[in-house]
Amino acid sequence: MDHPACDCWYLTGPTAAGKTGVGIELARRINAEIISMDSMALYRGMDIGTAKPTPEQRRAVPHHLVDLIEPHEPFSLAQYVEAAARCVEQIKARGREALFVGGTPLYLKGLLRGVFQGPPADWQLRARLREQAAQHGDPWLHRRLAEVDPVSAGRLHPNDTRRLVRALEVYEKTGRPISELQEQFARGLPADACRVFVLNWPRRDLHARIELRVDAMFAAGLIDEVRGLLARPEPLGRTARKAVGYREVIEHLRGDRDLAETILLVKKHTRQLAKRQWTWFRGLSECRFVPVPGRLEAVEHARRIATMGHGG
Repeated sequence: MDHPACDCWYLTGPTAAGKTGVGIELARRINAEIISMDSMALYRGMDIGTAKPTPEQRRAVPHHLVDLIEPHEPFSLAQYVEAAARCVEQIKARGREALFVGGTPLYLKGLLRGVFQGPPADWQLRARLREQAAQHGDPWLHRRLAEVDPVSAGRLHPNDTRRLVRALEVYEKTGRPISELQEQFARGLPADACRVFVLNWPRRDLHARIELRVDAMFAAGLIDEVRGLLARPEPLGRTARKAVGYREVIEHLRGDRDLAETILLVKKHTRQLAKRQWTWFRGLSECRFVPVPGRLEAVEHARRIATMGHGG
C-alpha cells in the first residue's frame, strides 16, 4: 500500500467545526480506530492550542499519530503519509475500519492522491530566499514566483512563505514549475467513490465557535503552555513556532502586544485559517459536505455520516 485512499473514512472540516466529538461517535458506530489528520497534534506538549483530543477521548477510541514527535523536530508530508499507511495496515489487520479525523487539508490531499516527491530541501537556498524576502518586503516571494510559475502563484496566498519558498526552490533546482510537476496529483476521484465528509457550518456560526474556542484556550492556560515550550532546551521548530495561537502568544511574551490584543489577533488569524481550509476542501472533488444547521449534535451527525458512507 503506497498510501491509504478511498478504502478509509475521513472526517474533516475547518478549525472549531467539532470534528473530534463527531469523529469519536462515528468511530464507535463503524468500528473504527482514529488516525489524526492534524499537523499540529503530532507535537508533544502542544495540547491546549491544538485542541488535541483529551486523554479521556483517546481512551474511548484508539487514536494514532498524536504526540508523535517533539516540537523542535521537522515532519514532512511524505513522512506523514508513510506513517498513516502503516497505521491503516495495522488497523485493517485487526479487522477494524480506519477513520482519519482532522483539519489539515494538505494531509488529506496527500492521503487521497499521493505525494509529489520533489528535490530534497536545500536549506542554504531557502535561507537565501527568505533573506531576499526580508530585504525586498514580504510580497517579493509571491512576485518572484508569479514570474516563473504563475499557476502556483495564483494558488498560493502572498503570506504563505513556506510554500512560496518551496515552489521557488523546486523551480531553481529542476528548472520546471512545481505546478507542472504536481499536475499528476491534481486529478481526484468523484465524491461518491470516496468516504470523505466535511462538516459544513454557516460562516457566522463557525466564527462564533472560533471565538468561544480561543477564549477557552486562553482560560485553560495557553500562555503557560507556550512559556513552558519556550523554556525547553531545544527551540521550537519552524512549523510549531508558526502555528496559529502559538505564534501570537510568543510575540506577546516577547512584549510585542498586550494580552487583549493578542486574543483578538488569534481570533482573527483563526478565522483566516478556516477560510484557507475551506478553499482547499472546495478544491477536492472527493469531499462530501455535511450541513451543520447551527447546532452540533455529535451522535446524530455521526449516524448521518455512517449512513452516507454505507451507501444510504
